[in-house]
Amino acid sequence: MIKVNIISGFLGAGKTTLIKKLLGGSIAKEKVILLENEYGEIGIDGGFMKETGITVTELNSGCICCTLAGDFQKSIDELIDTYHPDRILVEPTGVGKLSEIIAAVEKARVRHDDLIVSGCATVVDASKCRMYMKNFGEFFIDQVKSAATIIFSRTQLLSADRVEKSRALILEQHPDARIITTPWDDLDADTMLEVIESGKPIEIHVDFDDDDDEDEHEHHHHDHDEDEHEHHHHDHGEDEHEHHHHDHDHAHHHHHHHPGEHDADEVFDNLGVETARRFTKDEIGSMTGQLSDQEEYGMILRAKGILQTPEGAWFQFDYVPGELQVRDCAPDYAGRLVVIGTHIDEKALKTLFNL
Repeated sequence: MIKVNIISGFLGAGKTTLIKKLLGGSIAKEKVILLENEYGEIGIDGGFMKETGITVTELNSGCICCTLAGDFQKSIDELIDTYHPDRILVEPTGVGKLSEIIAAVEKARVRHDDLIVSGCATVVDASKCRMYMKNFGEFFIDQVKSAATIIFSRTQLLSADRVEKSRALILEQHPDARIITTPWDDLDADTMLEVIESGKPIEIHVDFDDDDDEDEHEHHHHDHDEDEHEHHHHDHGEDEHEHHHHDHDHAHHHHHHHPGEHDADEVFDNLGVETARRFTKDEIGSMTGQLSDQEEYGMILRAKGILQTPEGAWFQFDYVPGELQVRDCAPDYAGRLVVIGTHIDEKALKTLFNL
């Protein structure tokens, strides 16, 4: 038997941090493979996760459910044949629809009857529930409704009342969800895994029909936000994902959507670059601090990178609106930087980062 755990979550929710925590528990004794699917051409988190000592396979430049569906099936085949793992952790892109990712895993089970989805969780930033539900409901709500377990992140930064409001929003969409609201530092890895694996399974059709989510895109434009973070949404609202159908022809291949549904490439923009330029940590702090200017840069939802300092040290940064984390890391083959958002101005971003 090969256990499969899918750890989903919207951009910057904390999926990679959660997986690293889980790997510190008893599953470290197992042969574990991580299959990462990053949106954009440049992968960032793979190097960080490889520091844990596990095998990491990366799928970039699309999402598992769409252009990479065939690559995903091939990767599963190769991972099983090469490594004979006890467990496969799947970390989908933050802009993927979890229902379709589960369906892709179920499709892989046709050829590997020893695969079992033993737990599927979505990490949710408890401070941004309402905003993401309102502006990106087609993706965010799918991730919520398709997961057996919801794991709130950043609850240690919020009041109990705020956490409860976010919990109520999630339960409106998924009344049967198990919701972890306790700060992660207060729970050990095995306790979190036990909750993830004991949630009620979600039934997903292997033929990608998405029947259980046909109305989901109706839900995300009536929550008039009374207290959500004020720094990064000026009510782009229900029409936001109508405005940027760029020339991503690959977004439309053999994919059966209900009317009004979208692929990530139709909704989200990304800029991914490799660079030999060196940055101080203070420079990155100053640069990311300017990303909240939507008029100049667009609506930036996530920025991350692996960069080298002028002194030769390496560091990784993770930015979500209102929060920046910087940590030292091992050297990599080149500096890399990724920015994801909507209506992003690539020229302005390249000027900001001196690229």
